[in-house]
Amino acid sequence: MTAKLQVARLSAALGAEVRGLELGAIDPETVREIEKLLWEHQVLFFPDQNLDKQEHIAFGEYFGELEGHPHLDNAKEDERFFVLKASRGGIADEWHSDLSFLPRPALVSILQMVKCPEVGGDTLWANLYQAFEELSPPLQALCEGLSALHNAEPHDRPEEMHIHPVVRVHPETGRKVLFVNEHFTRRIVELSVPESELLLGYLRRWVASPRFSIRYCWKPGTVAMWDNRCTQHFVLNDFDGERVIQRVTVMGDEPRGGAPKWEAYTRGGGQSDTSRHDRMLHNYLRSQLEEGND
Repeated sequence: MTAKLQVARLSAALGAEVRGLELGAIDPETVREIEKLLWEHQVLFFPDQNLDKQEHIAFGEYFGELEGHPHLDNAKEDERFFVLKASRGGIADEWHSDLSFLPRPALVSILQMVKCPEVGGDTLWANLYQAFEELSPPLQALCEGLSALHNAEPHDRPEEMHIHPVVRVHPETGRKVLFVNEHFTRRIVELSVPESELLLGYLRRWVASPRFSIRYCWKPGTVAMWDNRCTQHFVLNDFDGERVIQRVTVMGDEPRGGAPKWEAYTRGGGQSDTSRHDRMLHNYLRSQLEEGND
């Protein structure tokens, strides 16, 4: 089956369209080939698939253990699978890596477009290898010494949070990745709140640079899979009509990077904190101490 694969690169930054196979009936050799293509292109698109629920789950399980979305009620009916209907882009219309507020964020997301408007509702992905590699060397060095607090505030659960390195190392490729995002990243741990807002604001705008991205126009039956460790994505909130997707998520590994070069910025123990993000950081550090973690 692998000999029949037709792979077409879609942009200079990332992304490829793959034809010549049925995802509902593949063998382990083809799975390994798909995996290699994913590490190379970061996001893959498979037109004309139309997977049913069990086929979608079975395809996802080739790449690891599946988990449902922790904050969607319909994902709790079957933790491996969920369907999302929207008349607008909803909370996906900010740049994000899926579930980065978890200790082990999503590794691979596999989405099938069931129904989409004729115009609008495209999705963009950004190449986070390139975003890091094109920073100036001094800013690269600064980012490699920092960590960031991510939380689920957009899902009305700000208490769910975790600290990850600002620059992580991809375990498959060994390449460095800029791992902060608009949707879930709240604070650079080692900086004051004004300094953090300044740097995060710049990095968020930087990741959104068009030269790092691909924009994909959906058709029903198309399956997309992407590596959350080295990409972010964004749904354009520009459509009328209904947009229906079904998705499974392969849960991932703990982000690894260099150790922070500085202590957390705690404003003298937190007694005079007035910033919400300062309080979030203090609450997280306190919880880690109570649990006996480093």
